[in-house]
This record gives sequence, structure tokens and C-alpha cells, in this order.
Amino acid sequence: MSDLEIRPATAEDLPAIVAMLADDPLGAQRESPDDLAPYLIAFERLANDPNQHVVVAVRGDKVVGTLQLTIIPGLSRRGTTRSIIEGVRIHSDERGSGLGTQLIEWAVEESGRQDCRLVQLTSDVTRTDAHRFYERLGFEATHVGFKKSI
Repeated sequence: MSDLEIRPATAEDLPAIVAMLADDPLGAQRESPDDLAPYLIAFERLANDPNQHVVVAVRGDKVVGTLQLTIIPGLSRRGTTRSIIEGVRIHSDERGSGLGTQLIEWAVEESGRQDCRLVQLTSDVTRTDAHRFYERLGFEATHVGFKKSI
């Protein structure tokens, strides 16, 4: 996979990123690839925040994967900085190729470079294949998460 590049996302990558976000049953309900305006606004906020890292995996000239890594300084755990991995998506043509592992490994390594001592992520309860994937990479299901839409 030496032809793969993991790099910061640009606004030009948004159509491909949003298409991957929408390319599963959950994403199809939540995402709107036909209207990129809200994604452009969100991307600008992310790009201006040094604790946000949206990256893409590119093979040739095609975006084939993405994730968002958020760095969170904290007081708990003796002032531990942690990271959160979100929005991990792999293009359907690349699923099962090892690309997801490469992206997660990149995020863990980058978290270490950012002085994080804990890497966490969430996954929808219906994504059982993803849960097995994360467990295979050494993540443990240690907490119960809660969300509230506002």
C-alpha cells in the first residue's frame, strides 16, 4: 500500500468525504451529499481549530478514506490529554483492504505526537462489525455513552 497518502483534508475533498459518510444505512439517514453548504461551514471551523485534524487517505487521485481526530486537554486522570477518533469511513471499493487499520494506526500515532495518553472513540451500537474491528486493534468497550440532540 505504498501508493497511499494520509494527509490533511481540504475543502476540495468534501464531496468525497460526505459521500463516504452517507454510504451506509445510518449515514444515508443523517447526511446530505447533495447540499455541501453546511459541511463547508463545519470544515472551516475545523480547519481553524488546532485541536481538530480531519484527514483523508488518498490512493492515486481518489479519496478512499477519512477520519477526524480531536485533541482534548483535560484535568481528569492527572491532567491527561486525550484524543477522540470520529467519522472513520472507508470507500466501499477499499473495505477489507487494511486501509481502516492504517487510518486508525495513524490516529493513534498522531495522538502520541500530540502528547495524548488516552485514545477513545464511539461507534453506533448497531455497527457490530466496527466493534469487532476496534477490539482487534486493542480498543476496549469500557464506558456507556449517552447523547442528546439539541
